[in-house]
Amino acid sequence: MTADVPHRATTSRATDRPGDTSPFALGLLLRQAHWRAGTVMSEALRPLGIELRHFAVLIVLMNRGPTVQRDLAAATGADKAGIMRVVDDLERKGLAVRKAVPGDRRVRAVEITPQGVELFDAAHVAAEPPAERLVADLEPGEAEQLKELLTRIAYPKDGKA
Repeated sequence: MTADVPHRATTSRATDRPGDTSPFALGLLLRQAHWRAGTVMSEALRPLGIELRHFAVLIVLMNRGPTVQRDLAAATGADKAGIMRVVDDLERKGLAVRKAVPGDRRVRAVEITPQGVELFDAAHVAAEPPAERLVADLEPGEAEQLKELLTRIAYPKDGKA
């Protein structure tokens, strides 16, 4: 059985190579760029004893303050079990603590510790050289332009995905 798919004489192939006109090309390029950036940032974090998944939670805690695990999961794209493992790791390392939420004995908010704040700052210092290498092939101003464009893609004005 074949699907009723419109056929074009010159079928575009999704590759992730420059000039690809496929509707999938942007997504593939973003995925490749994400993989490369993730690899570079993971290498910067490794000497500090944390992974990107840990740092993602620290970012949320720095931005929002104490945050319940459900909201941490939503903010980082993790599932409930995954966020529990990350918070367990952060607690073991002394980088975050769970605290009771007044009025709800079942809910715990996660809070960054002073040691977590120190590590957060150290991670930024450690990430500067590899982040600069990541965009080394861009012209002056293009890294900022890229961040702006990616922000508009990631957070559209209408809030729709």
